[in-house]
Amino acid sequence: MYMLRHVPERMGQALCICSRGSLTIDNKRYYFIQKLDEGGFSYVDLVEGVQDGHFYALKRILCHDRVGCQEAQTEVDMHRLFNHPNILSLTAHTFVERGGKSEAWLLLPYISKGSLWSVLEKLRDKGSVMAERRVIRILQGICSGLKAMHDRGYAHRDLKPTNVLLEEEDLPLLMDLGSMNRSRIEVRGTREAMTVQDWAAQRCTISYRAPELFNVDSHCVIDERTDIWSLGCVLYCMMMLEGPYDLIFQKGDSVALAVQNPIHIPQSCSYSEGLQMLLSSIMVSNPQERPDINWVLDQVHDLLARSATTQTNMV
Repeated sequence: MYMLRHVPERMGQALCICSRGSLTIDNKRYYFIQKLDEGGFSYVDLVEGVQDGHFYALKRILCHDRVGCQEAQTEVDMHRLFNHPNILSLTAHTFVERGGKSEAWLLLPYISKGSLWSVLEKLRDKGSVMAERRVIRILQGICSGLKAMHDRGYAHRDLKPTNVLLEEEDLPLLMDLGSMNRSRIEVRGTREAMTVQDWAAQRCTISYRAPELFNVDSHCVIDERTDIWSLGCVLYCMMMLEGPYDLIFQKGDSVALAVQNPIHIPQSCSYSEGLQMLLSSIMVSNPQERPDINWVLDQVHDLLARSATTQTNMV
């Protein structure tokens, strides 16, 4: 696993949220507005910059020990590594002590439109679907972000609709980089295989987790094609408004067994044969037969060109 060896250094000056509802990060003040989200080990608050009047999302990660601090620092480092239009940027960060416990504060741009999942939920509630060209354009942006990661030798490892934000004009931004690590993980022996498998169970969402991460072979290489599987699950979710294994997980059935079978596309699917073929090509259980991000991007570009031609012919 990709881990840092040193405890993160304090950046700037940080003050705890005081009675006036303000905080300081890197010598800049922000007002607390409201809570946005809460997870197992982190909280996200909406804050407003006093100087610039802009809204930001403040992610507060609880660091229970040295390993927790190292993992938070890894997330910071991943944000700093990339300057890409499809990867969420990091505005500032700091580590603070609150009540005898350490917290990592990550200040991120606030995207009012929310996540891809929230957009899909609204479509489902209205009994609507996402237009095919819209699906392809969002998919193209997600692929571009993944390509930037893979080209630098990293993999996201937890790609899912809730970890994709949508800016105006449907520009997707990959977020939650806390599970990222080196793209190639060489497994030598049963003990290493169990370490990787346990890590995946903790950090990779079960219904979007690649088959090779459920039962890790004792001698193998886990590579960035875990992201390609998750990408296929995200594409399926955009097309069907639910992930391919969401219901299986909710019913308590085995996702690990389900992912070994070919993906089933309902006959009622109204999307083009080309998009359905792309989905089937991505969701291949054997990672050695799964395509890389460059191949997927080429197919997406072809689908976009075809959809543009179709639109032109309809005018």
